[in-house]
Amino acid sequence: MLEAKLTTGNSEVLLAIRSGRAIRFPEAKVRPMGRTATGVRGITLDNEQDEVVGMVCVDDPTTTILVVSETGYGKRSDLEEYRITNRGGKGVRTLNVTEKTGKLVGILDVTDEEDLMIINQKGVTIRMGIADLRVMGRATQGVRLIKLKDGESIASITKVKKEEETEGENPETETNNEE
Repeated sequence: MLEAKLTTGNSEVLLAIRSGRAIRFPEAKVRPMGRTATGVRGITLDNEQDEVVGMVCVDDPTTTILVVSETGYGKRSDLEEYRITNRGGKGVRTLNVTEKTGKLVGILDVTDEEDLMIINQKGVTIRMGIADLRVMGRATQGVRLIKLKDGESIASITKVKKEEETEGENPETETNNEE
């Protein structure tokens, strides 16, 4: 995974890996360097098959952290559940990875004023309100966000601005009167 984010100079960085761990460290722990520099280690991977699945830069301590697994499980946790450490460590468990949950596929910083979009590998997309997901402990397995058929998995997640329903408009009850 390759990702770049804009920061304020005082942001905190969270990196998550497929094996279900995440690390939180101050942006100041990463020194400025040139474009051609190799960079510094953000998190230590568990094994050769492990990889970074996402990065979050946080400025607002009231933000919650959302993680989603490949079989459709996810959860929100308070930012304070992730202790601040030095970069390059192994991190802390952010999702209890089991055969049932599968590996971690994404991490996002979210608020109640946003929606979550989940896309599976077959292209099926669902949208749900972040406010509908309760905040729970960091090392739990989470709740099922989407039911997948055997062999399917989550391809991508993203957050979008919450859609405001206008008064009198309810897409669930609209009917097509063309015949």
